[in-house]
Amino acid sequence: MSTSSTVERAFAAALYADTDAALDTGASVLAADPASDAELARRGEEFVAAAWRRGWQPADVVRIVRRDLDDVHVRLVISSILEQRDRDREPRGARWAAQLDELVAEPHDLRADRFSRATATLELYRLLLRLPAIEPLDPPRTPVTAAAPQETRMLTRIRALLAKAEATGFPEEAEALSAKAQELMARHTIDEALLAARTHAKDAPGACRVGVEPPYETAKAVLLDAVAGANRCRAVWNDALCFSTVVGFEPDLEAVELLYTSLLVQATAAMTKAEAAQRAGGRKRTKTFRQSFLAAYAHRIGDRLASVAEEQVTATEGDLLPVLAARDVAVTDHLDRMFPETVTTRMRGITDEAGWHEGAAAADRAQVRGRRPLP
Repeated sequence: MSTSSTVERAFAAALYADTDAALDTGASVLAADPASDAELARRGEEFVAAAWRRGWQPADVVRIVRRDLDDVHVRLVISSILEQRDRDREPRGARWAAQLDELVAEPHDLRADRFSRATATLELYRLLLRLPAIEPLDPPRTPVTAAAPQETRMLTRIRALLAKAEATGFPEEAEALSAKAQELMARHTIDEALLAARTHAKDAPGACRVGVEPPYETAKAVLLDAVAGANRCRAVWNDALCFSTVVGFEPDLEAVELLYTSLLVQATAAMTKAEAAQRAGGRKRTKTFRQSFLAAYAHRIGDRLASVAEEQVTATEGDLLPVLAARDVAVTDHLDRMFPETVTTRMRGITDEAGWHEGAAAADRAQVRGRRPLP
């Protein structure tokens, strides 16, 4: 019997059925034929390539596998992605390459007996086979300019400031660091817009996906939407697949990812501390408290982010407003092409008054208002 027919028999038994018995049958067929291993791995690369054609990216696939399966499956899919990379001839862009670089650093070796490994492989392939088509993200079209090294330094400074804000135990220091980071982001957006206008660069919006994981994913999606809006981007949440697609110009997309991640860390730390105080007082409504806390935090922080961004625009002289208005229109047009049909969702479960007030207070402590315009 050929190795190809062994794999086909296993797939026929296991991939299109959800029962444990079917899975055991397929895994037994594979475990009994060591010569089928290479063919099985090659089929995994094909499943990964098919996911790319349906609009998925490496980070998206790993995120969905981590959500629905176990660590062994994450290791297997990372291995398949990295193997497929060597045969991939499509132009993918810098963001794709960065995702692959992150996967290289993750553990992707697997030590298991043949039956266990075959079982996990078939479970992974069943998931990959059923991934739906999603909106494709075009490779970034930001032109390379002489300012690129400075852009990298700017984002490095922003990343360092936010890392310090997350690490400090002093609210006043976190406030100052977050404020400076948002000022730099707003300034960076302005400089990029003016540079593109003066050089007549053919810049265009792009998009990225940001994971929005449970629990309390609705409040987290609102927080991401607030961060995106303050940085001249737009976000569309996919509840079923646990991510939001953020549309905007490339430097703004990077800024949104950095700030959202940092604020989520800060909000979670503040929420945990506030919840501990509430429970010490005898309260036990943990879920409603957390949901209300994060909702209030997202609402309040969005207002403050927008205020800081507006201050930077007001402090800038010249023909900035028409330039920014044109970029806003471009972002909206790109969003409408990607998502011709969207609906507005309503947050539910915001019923804990103490959680709301604590979340609003935490957002005030993590405020991002600038002390003075940047020179």
